[in-house]
Amino acid sequence: MAGTRSQSPGLRALRPAAFGADPTGERMARIRRSPHYRDGVFQNPEGPTRLRPPGSARDLAKTYFDKDTRSRRAPHGALPVHATTLADLARPPASGLRLTWMGHSSVLAEIDGRRVLFDPVWGERCSPFPFVGPKRLHPVPLPLAALGPVDVVVISHDHYDHLDLPTVKALAGTDTLFAVPLGVGAHLEHWGVSADRLRELDWHEATGIGGLTLTATPARHFCGRGLRNTQHTLWASWVVAGEEHRVYHSGDTGYFDGFKDIGATHGPFDATMIQIGAYSDFWPKGNSDPIPGPGSWPEIHMNPAEGLQAHLDLQQGRPGGVLLPIHWGTFNLAPHPWAEPGEWTMAAADAVGQPAAFPVPGLPFEPAGELPAEPWWRGVGHVPSRKWPLPDPVKDSFHEGLDLVGEG
Repeated sequence: MAGTRSQSPGLRALRPAAFGADPTGERMARIRRSPHYRDGVFQNPEGPTRLRPPGSARDLAKTYFDKDTRSRRAPHGALPVHATTLADLARPPASGLRLTWMGHSSVLAEIDGRRVLFDPVWGERCSPFPFVGPKRLHPVPLPLAALGPVDVVVISHDHYDHLDLPTVKALAGTDTLFAVPLGVGAHLEHWGVSADRLRELDWHEATGIGGLTLTATPARHFCGRGLRNTQHTLWASWVVAGEEHRVYHSGDTGYFDGFKDIGATHGPFDATMIQIGAYSDFWPKGNSDPIPGPGSWPEIHMNPAEGLQAHLDLQQGRPGGVLLPIHWGTFNLAPHPWAEPGEWTMAAADAVGQPAAFPVPGLPFEPAGELPAEPWWRGVGHVPSRKWPLPDPVKDSFHEGLDLVGEG
């Protein structure tokens, strides 16, 4: 089967450790039995995705290297960061649920007496090499060793900005458990995490950890860390439910109708952590283009308008819970203005009355309490004029949802 050829010992010796390891043996046999694995690769919901941008490479290069747009893709000054302390985290959340966005997609969720760490990236670069690749734009809010015990680390997929070798190696020395999509366990075992600490799940499978139920749910993305993108590791979003609260972490995904199914089965949620950054007019356009915006939007990431629609789908069609935007602000991964995801998400949430939190990295908050809502990015980056696009079909769905809220 494609992608299962073993490398020679010489090639394996030259392979960087950060590339991880390909699934083999019983792990690969389990992957082949997955209903989501076909023709040698994992399949996305709603059909295949294109991973290469349409249009000419020249046009793409012009966008990336244009002097004016390039200056807008990075902050103009030092980013505000809340230096998270032990005192911030030592007191249990009064409501039973507290979130701390550490930057990008890394979030500490304290939920019903347990601590869940999503997609922790403490490394300086999201790259297999320490000297090249996107470098973080702000320091981590606290050293990993100062975070304290974590009950479970949840990984959405194996890309470098979500699965970080230095961070995993540091956590391998603890007794925390790891919940990961199918195949990702091969990387973690290669880096020193014992097999008995892994909970490796296919979509719709669940595992119980300390009174929490963690369910891997579908996402529309892809995988790969090495030179050969074998598509033998799964990508996932995650639902974490405790006795009193439930949260959702999107990982990376394009917009798709599956959010409605996840919301119907597992929602509504007290809080969602939704990817709203790293999009581009040059990246592939979705099959249905559910929320048209300027240009073509990606099949594998969401822009803020799509991210808000995903949140509303997860909330069963109406504003509710709290939206925490993730996957922006920490690394420069796309040609859009650096501050645009925050500005656009704030405008989108305001337009439909959806509570949203905009903490500086490291600032803990409780979704049931006062939400951080200061647009802190305006002082350190170009503020774009992009507004919330509301095409007629989307307007109608929002108005219906808001009418239902009024009737309740």
